[in-house]
Amino acid sequence: MSDSRNEGSPAVSVELNATVSWRRDFNHGLLALRVIPDAEPRPFKPGQYAVLALPGSAPRTPLAEPEEPPADPAKLIKRAYSIASSSVTGDYLEFYVALVSTGALTPRLFALREGDRIWLSKRAVGMFTLDDVAAGHDIAFVATGTGLAPYISMLRSAYGFDAQRCTVVCHAARVSWDLGYRRELEGMAARYPNFHYLPIIDETDRDPDWRGAVGFVNRFFTDGTVAGIFGHDLEPDRTSVFLCGNPSMIQSMETLLVERGFKEHKRRDPGNIFTEKYWVEK
Repeated sequence: MSDSRNEGSPAVSVELNATVSWRRDFNHGLLALRVIPDAEPRPFKPGQYAVLALPGSAPRTPLAEPEEPPADPAKLIKRAYSIASSSVTGDYLEFYVALVSTGALTPRLFALREGDRIWLSKRAVGMFTLDDVAAGHDIAFVATGTGLAPYISMLRSAYGFDAQRCTVVCHAARVSWDLGYRRELEGMAARYPNFHYLPIIDETDRDPDWRGAVGFVNRFFTDGTVAGIFGHDLEPDRTSVFLCGNPSMIQSMETLLVERGFKEHKRRDPGNIFTEKYWVEK
């Protein structure tokens, strides 16, 4: 996930310090990359992000638009991406990446092959974690596109599926083949009675065979769908909502939730709306 936390592009003064160990293409514009750092990886909390970088001299995928102006070959292009891998197993970090054909870094990431070298920040950071969720709260994880990544990390990291709470993942994409990690989430839903997965698309003209939920994600919070999954109304004293992805989705969901008595979480003023705001790289 690339986002507004992007760092600048200082001159290359350090060697590439990690290796691409695995890549999975969900489709021509979505992939998962696993990166192993040369040094032992530092611990991170599920929901945090790290920074990836490649020099301007790195090749771009043929699927990208021509780069105008060309990047400086002597500078690193850095972007922040949420981690999708488990925080308790594995020696790698996994990232869920969407191709931005006019972007600076993602066309270079899509040209990577297993064994290629990359730059990885020494530590992960971020406050978008489960640390401050009130005990006993049901949880709604809401995402568009690659905003799903931090939830995948949370669910892979000894998540309390059998706890006395209900969890739903609402993942919205344009078409069904953009629903990355769909099989993994369907498997979780089949295994754990208190876990539910709600995939949603909105471009049915491109995906006429889709038989699942259709529309924008906020609709399913107003029409009773999510309340039906929880078995109760959306109540701020028993529900926490995580939002990650398209800014318009986050804004509309925040408006909807505030009208129902929810408030944005802050460390000094605890609430029940947790947000991670990002957008595609420019």
